[in-house]
Formats: sequence, C-alpha cells, structure tokens
Amino acid sequence: MLGAVSVGPERRGLPLTLPMWVSFVAASLSFVAVFAASASPIPLYEIYHRTGGVTKSDLSLTAVAYFVAAVTALLIFGRLSNHLGRRLVSIAALLVTCAGSLYLIDMHGPRPLVIGRMLQGFGAGLASSAVAAYIVDSAPRSPRWLAAAMTTGAPMVGLTIGALGSGALVRYGPHPRSLIYLIDAALLALCALLVAVSPETVARTRGAQASLRPQLRVPAAARRFLPVASATFVATWALGGFYQAFGPTLTADQLGTRSTLIAALVFASLMVPSAIGAPLSGRLTPAAAQRLGMITFFGALVVILISIRLGAIAPFLVATLVAGAAQGGTFAGSLRALLAETTAAERAGMLAVVYAISYSGAAVPAAIAGQLARTLSLFEIAAGYGALAAIACAITLIAARKPGVRTGP
Repeated sequence: MLGAVSVGPERRGLPLTLPMWVSFVAASLSFVAVFAASASPIPLYEIYHRTGGVTKSDLSLTAVAYFVAAVTALLIFGRLSNHLGRRLVSIAALLVTCAGSLYLIDMHGPRPLVIGRMLQGFGAGLASSAVAAYIVDSAPRSPRWLAAAMTTGAPMVGLTIGALGSGALVRYGPHPRSLIYLIDAALLALCALLVAVSPETVARTRGAQASLRPQLRVPAAARRFLPVASATFVATWALGGFYQAFGPTLTADQLGTRSTLIAALVFASLMVPSAIGAPLSGRLTPAAAQRLGMITFFGALVVILISIRLGAIAPFLVATLVAGAAQGGTFAGSLRALLAETTAAERAGMLAVVYAISYSGAAVPAAIAGQLARTLSLFEIAAGYGALAAIACAITLIAARKPGVRTGP
C-alpha cells in the first residue's frame, strides 16, 4: 500500500523557509486549477457544433489532440522535475495551460479549438508528472492514503469545477464564450505565484538534458502490477474521453436537451464522484479496490448503455455517478500498488508512466470513435466502450494481486 512509501519530502540540503504543508496545498490547488481549465471548453462544444462550423469528427479530434499533447509532455518532460525541481516544472505547466485558455477566447472554427486544446493537454501532461510528484513529495505522513487520494481526486475535482463553472457562466453569465477562459487564466496565474513561494521538495541535479529523451521507465518492483493497472487505466479513462468528446452531443441527441448546464452536469457526474471513491478505497487493499472498482464500473456502464438506448436521463446520471466513484477507487488502488515500492527518485517517472497510459487509453478510443461517428450512432459507439470495460474487468478479476505478494520466481 502507499503507506509503505515515504511520502514526505527529501529535505536534506534544501532551504526551507515555509512549512512543507504550504507546498502540499499549493501543488494540490494547482492540480485542481489545471484540470478545471481543461474542462472549461467542454460545455461549449455543442454551441461550437451548432454555430461555429465544428463537426462531430472535429470534436473528437480536439479530444485526441488534448490527450496526444498530454502524452507527448509526459514522454519528453516526465522526468524533468527530478533535475530542475518540482516548482519550476509545475509553474511551466500552469503557464502553458494558461496560454491555452487565453487562445480559446477568440474561437472561430475547429483550428483554434484544436490548438487551444493541445496547449491545455500539454499543460495537463506536465502537471500529471511534476505537480503530482510535488503533491506526493510534500503530503503529510498521515493519513497514509492522502497522497494517492489527492493525486487521484484533484484532477477530477478540477474537471468538475471547470465544467460546471463554464456551463453556468454560459447559461447565466455575460460574455459566454470568453469570460470562463479569463477566469481560468487568472486562477492559473495565482497558482503559479503560490508555487513560486512554496518550499521545494527535491534538490537540483545534473542530467536535465538527458532526461528529455523520450522514455517511460517502470521500477522493477512495480512491473508485476502494471498489466492489471494498465487495464483499469485504459477502460476508465476511455469512458472519460467519450464523455469529453461526445457528452454535449449525447445530451442533445439522445437525452433531448441542449442546455450547456445539463451538458456540464453530465460530464461532472462522471468526474466528481472519483474524488469520493479514491479515499473510500483506502480502506481496502489495492487488489480489492481494483476488483471491486472494476465490477462496479462495468455494472454502471451497462446501465449507462441501457439509459442511452431508452433516452432516460435520471438513471443515466445515477449510473454515471456510480461509474465515476468506481473509477476513482480503481485508479487509487492501482496507483497505490504501483507506488508501494517506488523511491522518491523514481516517483515522477512512475507517475509519468501512469498518466501516459491513462491519456493514451482515452486518446486511442476517441480517435477510433471519431471516425466511426460518421457511420455509427452514439449508442453503438458507447457499446464499444462497454466491451472494453468488460475485457478490463475480466483481466482485473483474474490477475489483480497485493503488493508484497509475488508469484513465480
């Protein structure tokens, strides 16, 4: 379990002028802010589709662009914070995301949307390594599950805040296509200032340039947990990619409403329960959290498919809430298994692997779905995601195991 990991900072040789909890708070708020900005455009997708010349395939392309940019950032810059420090790379993640939000203010046609989403994805990728490692480094030693719960829950809370805030401003506020992006930019800049005055958790070392060679390295002790963890990451994040690309269109075409606030609620109903599922899973072993989480996730997805088929919004939203909670519990359980024997020096690289797999799990199905959207209905596309969840659930039930329990030589 994560409790076997020393989640406190490596303080030796680092000048500390403020309490270490300041770093934990600053990093956690930054993680939330990055993903809040990332979710802000999603409730506007249906408006862009109806009035901005953006097709369903274009919307799918924006999701792919976001996830590919995130994976690229992880592959190239995933270990950079080990050498330059968590703060500097975290600030870079915040500023790149800020640039993406500002770029989306003047959105006319698919090209600016794709470019803005690429910048936001790149910032999210940087944050998924540097900011996540900053959180784990600076987290209090008790409760033991706090670091895994925060790295799991903060992005989901951010996505929820961004989607709901955007949906509400579009519905009730002035300047619906620009105000949310200005607010995002201001919050990201404020978080960058907070990080800048927070204590660092790792000493600068040589090798920054060499660390830019694309590489995903899994510590030997964690490799036996990677196949099951990868199955859970791919299946659960794939559904998140589906909701990101098609959620607003789904609410309009299948559930009969064009309200941006309802579209935001649909997306948020998948994201916010993840923050609840993560700490709840802390009471279980990682393997038990994975098994229970995937069984629940698959069952909820079956109900989601039935609800889409029948056009029933109430059971659809309830099942989405359950799927979100299951995703959070499963992700946190998988993360605890992988981090159980990971050292501080290996932490950023391990988190880069986790999020690279997760983002890829969202991007590849979204790219396929974008092409299939030309000929298949959204229900038929969603059924493919259900099949993916069924496969991942079977893998998890068969192969999940506890840290410290080895089979074979």
